Amino acid sequence: MTQSNTIYLVRHGENPANITHDFSYKKVDLSLTPKGILQAQQTGDYFRDRNIHEIYASPLKRAIETANFIARPLDLAVTIMEQFREINVGDLEGMPPTKENWAWHDRITDAWLAGEHTVPFPGGEDYNSLLHRLRDGLATITANKTGKNIVVVGHGGIFTRTIQDICPNVDMQEVLSKPNYNCAIIEIELTTNGTYVAGVLKQWASHSHLHGEAADLVSGTLLAQPLVVKEQPV
Repeated sequence: MTQSNTIYLVRHGENPANITHDFSYKKVDLSLTPKGILQAQQTGDYFRDRNIHEIYASPLKRAIETANFIARPLDLAVTIMEQFREINVGDLEGMPPTKENWAWHDRITDAWLAGEHTVPFPGGEDYNSLLHRLRDGLATITANKTGKNIVVVGHGGIFTRTIQDICPNVDMQEVLSKPNYNCAIIEIELTTNGTYVAGVLKQWASHSHLHGEAADLVSGTLLAQPLVVKEQPV
């Protein structure tokens, strides 16, 4: 049976690793900064009248804390799901966030965008495994449901890198020209049927709900990334 639901992919609020540009997958697990708390609170305000039915989060503190600020005004529980964890950057986690190490990171993610999906992070995952676990998470949370509005709080890396396959009609040049800042919101109309997962992108990385100090946003990467988009079939 095919299900159709509205999914809001929300990047977590600011944490110290965003300021220092440290690599974070599992070992580096920090709470929100005061600005990150403010961003999460304002994001909670945004969702107050969106008729949200369920809220899910990555296991990392910054995602759980953000999800809780969204959930409390709605009197909803937050379900933690491993599938929504950030990209496993393997050996890079714990290394200093130098320009050289970020260049290494970006060469791998740019290769993914160019269609080289089996290129892995040393000690980490390749694109195929990343996409598989996100699809699995989305299929799991929408199983036997239709017409639901669901929030997933996760990470800029996993959401940005997989969007071209979650939403096959997406314009990646447009996506990569608009950074996915802390507490930005992606809206997708998602169709699922078993393991089949396909979405239509309705809104990409909107942060217009943030204001004041919360709108003082920081880049998610140390380097300006070149635009590399995988070739689409003719």
